[in-house]
Amino acid sequence: MKQIFLAVVLFSLFVTPSVADEQPVGEKRNDIEIRFNRDIRPLLSDKCFACHGPDSENAAAGLRLDLAEEAIDAGAIVPGEPSESELVERILADDEDLLMPPADSHKELTASERELLVRWIEQGAKYEAHWAYAPMLPRPDGRVAEWIDEFVERQWAAARKGEQQTITPAAPADRVTLIRRLSMDLTGIPPTADEVDAFVCSTSTSAYTDLIDRLLASERFGERMASYWLDLVRYADTVGYHGDQNVTQWAFRDYVINAFNENLPYDQFIREQLAGDLLPSPTKQQLIASGYNRLNQTTEEGGAQAKEYLAIYFADRVRNSSQVFMGSTLGCAQCHDHKYDPFTAKDFYAFGAFFADLDERGVYTGRGARPPVMPLPSPEQQREMDEIHSAIEKAKSDREGLKADLIASIDDWAPVIDEGVDQIWVDDTQRPKRQHQGGWNYVTAEDGHVHVGDKARYQHSDALVQHFVQNASDSIEVNRKTKFFAWVYLDPKNPPSAIMLQYNDGNGWSHRAVWGSDDIVYGHSKEDWDGYHRMGQLPETGKWVRLSVDAIDVGLPAADSNGVRLKSSKVNGMAFTQFGGSAWWDESGWREELPDTIIAAWQTPSAERTPEQLTKLHDYYLASSKQLLDADGRIKKLDGELSAIEKAIPSTVISRSVQPRTIRILPRGNWMDDSGEVVEPAVPEFLGALDVDDRRPTRLDLADWLCRADNPLTARTMVNRLWSLMFGRGICTSVDDFGGQGTYPSNPDLLDALAVEFIESGWDIKHIMRSIAESDTYQLSSVASPDLQELDPYNDLFARQGRFRFDAEFVRDTALAVSGLLVERAGGPSVRPYQPEGYYAQLNFPKRKYVADTNDEQYRRGVYTHWQRTFLHPMLKAFDAPSREECTAQRARSSTPLQSLTLLNDPSFVEAARVFATRVMDEADGDTQSRIHWAYRNAIAHAPDDEIVSLFAELYDRHLTQYRDDPAAAERLLAIGMTPVDESLDPVELAAWTSVTRTILNLHETMMRY
Repeated sequence: MKQIFLAVVLFSLFVTPSVADEQPVGEKRNDIEIRFNRDIRPLLSDKCFACHGPDSENAAAGLRLDLAEEAIDAGAIVPGEPSESELVERILADDEDLLMPPADSHKELTASERELLVRWIEQGAKYEAHWAYAPMLPRPDGRVAEWIDEFVERQWAAARKGEQQTITPAAPADRVTLIRRLSMDLTGIPPTADEVDAFVCSTSTSAYTDLIDRLLASERFGERMASYWLDLVRYADTVGYHGDQNVTQWAFRDYVINAFNENLPYDQFIREQLAGDLLPSPTKQQLIASGYNRLNQTTEEGGAQAKEYLAIYFADRVRNSSQVFMGSTLGCAQCHDHKYDPFTAKDFYAFGAFFADLDERGVYTGRGARPPVMPLPSPEQQREMDEIHSAIEKAKSDREGLKADLIASIDDWAPVIDEGVDQIWVDDTQRPKRQHQGGWNYVTAEDGHVHVGDKARYQHSDALVQHFVQNASDSIEVNRKTKFFAWVYLDPKNPPSAIMLQYNDGNGWSHRAVWGSDDIVYGHSKEDWDGYHRMGQLPETGKWVRLSVDAIDVGLPAADSNGVRLKSSKVNGMAFTQFGGSAWWDESGWREELPDTIIAAWQTPSAERTPEQLTKLHDYYLASSKQLLDADGRIKKLDGELSAIEKAIPSTVISRSVQPRTIRILPRGNWMDDSGEVVEPAVPEFLGALDVDDRRPTRLDLADWLCRADNPLTARTMVNRLWSLMFGRGICTSVDDFGGQGTYPSNPDLLDALAVEFIESGWDIKHIMRSIAESDTYQLSSVASPDLQELDPYNDLFARQGRFRFDAEFVRDTALAVSGLLVERAGGPSVRPYQPEGYYAQLNFPKRKYVADTNDEQYRRGVYTHWQRTFLHPMLKAFDAPSREECTAQRARSSTPLQSLTLLNDPSFVEAARVFATRVMDEADGDTQSRIHWAYRNAIAHAPDDEIVSLFAELYDRHLTQYRDDPAAAERLLAIGMTPVDESLDPVELAAWTSVTRTILNLHETMMRY
């Protein structure tokens, strides 16, 4: 009875219209072979694999539909016999308890999908290995561009046969469209009107190929390609988590730009990023490239658990590296075997184990400091450092000679027993291994007053202010005879009402001496005590005065728990405090009296001194020698100059290999569960194994495996993305996922041929992009006929070109380039365009205020813009740029009113429009219509039709009248942006033309690639 029922249902499927097509299947599709990879796998992956897929441990009823043998053995599929197949019975069941997929899965099959499964089983239920993991088919011989067209045309022919319709591809694009398309695809910058005219008018047979070569050779190419690659590897200028502090890694961005411009072979590009530090004698650029491994988000939150965040960083790297280089979602196997692909949880952790040797911390400190880092001195900085190093070496050599001369004359020396020697503790530089707080505002004699050396510290306020040092590793040992001192110069025109010296003995700051009024509240009491010892009136103003404080007067050495004063204690902090006014502070320290041991050694005849006495006497004698102190001062000054240069040198994060951490499988991804199996580095098991004998595999082994000619994923993934950049969609539309949840390539043979060509060309990116650009397919118009649009709405057949909006950075680049503002300087620290006031108000740890650049950095390309992960620049965000917290292989493309508002009101675009309007008035000849024609062509390349010119002329006239009636409004408009207004131009007319150019820069045509 069941078989009769199924037969009736199956008969009805083949003689009634399907939901999707509304045509009898027998008239249209029965003669077409059903392909598992193209037709069935995507359906099963979407509707069935969550319960009956690769995750064997959680397969419902033990049934796996991804494996032919298991599905057939279980009786779910009987090849050639739909009526005998349990799968067919279940998908056609009327009983909800039997229906598959079950109703609560919300994965209901459509009538056409049920029909497809039935017909596939009827045709023999032939399984295929997943296309992305199967070996690549060989490429044809001949010129690449020609066989690209041949593969595409075969698809047209197949579609004609299947659809029984005529497929007419779009016509070739006109030359104006072609040069603008190619310029945007290869450089992200539109062509100038002169470049368009030269190309359009050229009669050379090589004009088009010459254009391709010129654009590929441009430095703009690397900047354009880097914008995409930085999305993939989630490059940013901030750490991401918690306070999202700044981190210096722009050198990696510059490395990527240079790598694309130099056409670095892609396999080497991969090796240098994954394992640049492991290459033999790595170069500076290869170490910079290894910073790829450190681009993940990190934290320095106080309550964060280091072990938890190491697990987070681990998972992030697996997700990113597998997606960037393999187009795979291995990250989905973190908690269990992958639901849709043959990746196991063990594969996930074994893959991540390649990165277990990275020197990193779970929780960082230091406001964006992310060691290990590598300094990046400029050639000028390196020259200066080399010169200073040489000077230091000479100064040290001279000092040794002076030291020998002094020791030879020690018998002529007589110490001053009663006076002691000053020991300088605070001077012209901030010494290492100390915490410096408050405003250490160093000034020179040109800017203020200096007592000794080159600098003093200027301090000014209308109220309480101080700067101080604490937790110094070179603490002062204080005894009962110690005298502290500090030099101060009080401004005679605006002296403080009170000044204070404070000392920290490790137990707090309760050791203070104060001069002047009682305005300073620290330790204030009516009666003097150790924490508020009044020293009398303010020192004399207008001159340098030495403040002197007996340690015992401020409670030092400190007393023990019984109140008995200790013989000595240590001071590790000193504060310089004032209330109001202005003061200059200079050298501070303590006076050390001559120790009894030195007196005894000096009084002992030289022939009778012990070695210990001789050493102590020499050390003290040398320490008190003015000549030696001067020599030390010279060395110290040079060290300070060197330190200042080193502090100004930027650095970048790099990879450093250390002893690898033990990596375990974390059950259910739980970082606290250490019960899982220990794993060693390995590639996914179903993709093979590494031949490394008995040694532990490294990141370099992983990179080498990725770049093997027989790796089915790496080349396919990259050429698909390159195709996507040139068409707006990949051959496989899921450019981020080649797995079961991804899409089947619309032209798999073409994808394989390009991948093989990529490998055999030496992984030559420019060669692939040149070949695509030379194809007739690339040169088609993006205008589709209504029939083609209906037949192929997603352009699977590539019978036309794509049309899409520029990426966010190129939207801004276009406005700057058209206006003439664009500054094309390569590399360097990230730049900060105008941004709304207060946008960073919610950023903490530390609080930050965005400061836009006030020089020509303001007009650099978008690829150089500061990338704040949690507060991405509003213009970039409006145009769908990602935060770069995760890998982004393809940006969303929206069209929103906010984008138009941004183009009309963002100061960058208003200023660009005003400067563009200045160009219109200066460079365009003729009447209003002629100028509109000139402006339109310079922005869009195509000439406007008469209706467009008429509309813009109307706009110009209307705004000219408006600004004549309200010249103040014109002035306000022209004041936006820091580029000076051309005073020779009529401001009212310039404002009216600015309205025209603002509108042109807002046009759909300006921001679209056709």
